[in-house]
Amino acid sequence: MSIIKQTIFSTKEFISNFFTKGHERTLLAKKNIAASFGIKAISIAINLALVPLTINYVNPTQYGIWLTLSSIVAWFSFFDIGFGHGLRNRFAEAKANGDFEKARIYVSTTYAVLTLIFLGVWLLFFVVNFFVDWSKILNAPQELAQELSTLALIVFSFFCLQIVLKTINTVIIADQKPAKAAFFDMLGQLIALVTIFILTKTTQGSLIYLGLGLGSAPIIMLMVSSFVFYTKPYKYFAPSLKFVQFTYAKDILGLGIKFFVIQFSAIFFMQSTNIIISQILSSEQVTVYNIAYKYFFVVTTIANIISMPFWSSFTEAYVKKDFIWMKNIASKFNHFWFFIIPILICMLYFSSIFYRFWIGDAVEVPFAISGLMSILVLINIRFNLYVILLNGIGKIRLQLNLYLLSSFIYIPLAIIFGHKYKLNGIIIANIIVYLIFALVIPYQLNLILKKKAKGIWNK
Repeated sequence: MSIIKQTIFSTKEFISNFFTKGHERTLLAKKNIAASFGIKAISIAINLALVPLTINYVNPTQYGIWLTLSSIVAWFSFFDIGFGHGLRNRFAEAKANGDFEKARIYVSTTYAVLTLIFLGVWLLFFVVNFFVDWSKILNAPQELAQELSTLALIVFSFFCLQIVLKTINTVIIADQKPAKAAFFDMLGQLIALVTIFILTKTTQGSLIYLGLGLGSAPIIMLMVSSFVFYTKPYKYFAPSLKFVQFTYAKDILGLGIKFFVIQFSAIFFMQSTNIIISQILSSEQVTVYNIAYKYFFVVTTIANIISMPFWSSFTEAYVKKDFIWMKNIASKFNHFWFFIIPILICMLYFSSIFYRFWIGDAVEVPFAISGLMSILVLINIRFNLYVILLNGIGKIRLQLNLYLLSSFIYIPLAIIFGHKYKLNGIIIANIIVYLIFALVIPYQLNLILKKKAKGIWNK
């Protein structure tokens, strides 16, 4: 009994020390990571439940159409011209220097600019949508053309609203409190799950209802979170017309334009995968790819929970020249990546069992697809862990060039490999491109932390 009591006491002491001892910046990150794990666990469960529910509400082919259309719409997020990421760094810098008025100007100006941009983009899309045959773009039956046109307008309308309203998440994350932003995102996902469940009980499968349900859920929660945070904890940063100063847009855009190019290239690179699969293979293969991706993406989510709080922490540390702390965090990230390897191996071993439990016989995911996806996720995590830290200190020129290069390499490579090796080939093309990132980005961060970076390695 004494051994049990001692074990309990030691565990409590370890947990207490974990959250109370260490650098203030690290402790804040630890608390956010711990909270985010609980929130993300619920989010993952919701997303896992949403996939079979959605497939059963429509069917695998229509679900593939939905995923492909969502990927196309996601491309338009590049119209924020990097203002979101630019605001994140500039807000963190202003707050670290105690300049709250400047931080509020950044927030107010970002809202104003994004509203003007996406109002214009929405009006343009509204007109162009009349002349677009979505059945050809999505490789869908011609009889769905009118329904898909309506669906595209619905999805795009919600998308534009979401881009503007998500500025509150940027502010919260820049304040090194990503767990709070994740909590409201999780509530939005829960609303979406409940909505689709109600639809399965009250309506026949409809892409229109699916678009309305999944599109409105995050909007509702973003409006709620904006009201909650801007009326209390962030009232000093609340957007106001009198604090809109478009001259400050250049300051945000100076860094943001680099993030814009990276964001555009990343979206073009990643989201084009669904389009390529749909055109070369079929919409059903889009579903196969995304099921495998969502399963292994759970590990990516865990890695993001751990790494994301350190973006703004690195911004603050770099402003204060705290290189010792930065090196310590980079070293821990490296150890964490090696810890991920056995986790992915276990997930691969049990993948077929999990698929049957998760989606039943609705879709079959070959073991080879799961194996390649586990490799892709492992390499992707390696890159993402270090790029988060580089983003925090604004050293992103090399990353920008790599994304531009990958955009030209990936598309033809995926098409060639896709025709020759089917879905396996398209995933292999992803692996090849991400491997370049995974080798170069950690090396760049190492040079910067050792103060040996020169030329493009220090930009």
